[in-house]
Amino acid sequence: MKRIVLFLATNIAVLVVLSIIINVLGVGQFLTAEGIDYTTLLVFSAVIGFGGAIISLLISKWMAKMSTGARVIDGSEGTTEYWLVSTVKKLADTAGIGMPEVAIFEGAPNAFATGAFKNSALVAVSTGLLQSMSRDEVEAVLGHEVAHVANGDMVTLTLIQGVVNTFVIFLSRIIGYVVDKMIFRTERGVGPGFFIASLVAQVVLGILASMIVAWFSRQREFRADRGSAQMLGSPRPMINALARLGGAPAGELPQAFEAHGIKQSKSRFLGLFASHPPIEERIAALQARA
Repeated sequence: MKRIVLFLATNIAVLVVLSIIINVLGVGQFLTAEGIDYTTLLVFSAVIGFGGAIISLLISKWMAKMSTGARVIDGSEGTTEYWLVSTVKKLADTAGIGMPEVAIFEGAPNAFATGAFKNSALVAVSTGLLQSMSRDEVEAVLGHEVAHVANGDMVTLTLIQGVVNTFVIFLSRIIGYVVDKMIFRTERGVGPGFFIASLVAQVVLGILASMIVAWFSRQREFRADRGSAQMLGSPRPMINALARLGGAPAGELPQAFEAHGIKQSKSRFLGLFASHPPIEERIAALQARA
């Protein structure tokens, strides 16, 4: 729950900052004497919605390194690091993408991929994952992350988040206006009721909208699993890696990068917000293909 609250607080902060900037530039003047100018409101909502999502994507590598303490390696640090970099290079060549940066971070078994561009992404694994899995299993996990990059999942989810953000901002302002006029009965312009109702509606709609984004995220996890199986020539290593992860709690990642890491949820309600499907379902999907 704490991570969800922090995630929502971060998004609200980004929207507030962007709203101020847009208002200063004069683009956000969607309230007129006659009511709401819906065209201007839609432009205002799209600029903030997509702007926040795109900014987050562009700084995703930097944020990932800062948040996890990941250190980028080049393979010269030792035999494990050399194998790790060589394996990512092989998988990247197979997937037809540029060589990603490779990093290691301290923590329980986990991995993630992030970055705005296919040819300059970041693939990071935890020390716990390297210590608890065989090399075949680690390679499968790396294949899964490289598949995310090759499939353009980070960009796709950013665009989906941008669309969702746009409608959240658009609808929350309309709800705020209606509440201000009908309940607070403000006759000229808008009163405090507009801003209060808009903020509450934005938070509530944002929570509901996150379920849509999470659903898309869960679907692309199956695709990344298939991508790993194809690159390795067999689904067995990925099945083994998932089974091992299912027997131990996955390491926590910052909420902003949860969509690109390995994670599972046992609660049905929280499962609606989960970025990953249950490990059992992912294993079953791979076994069906095998």
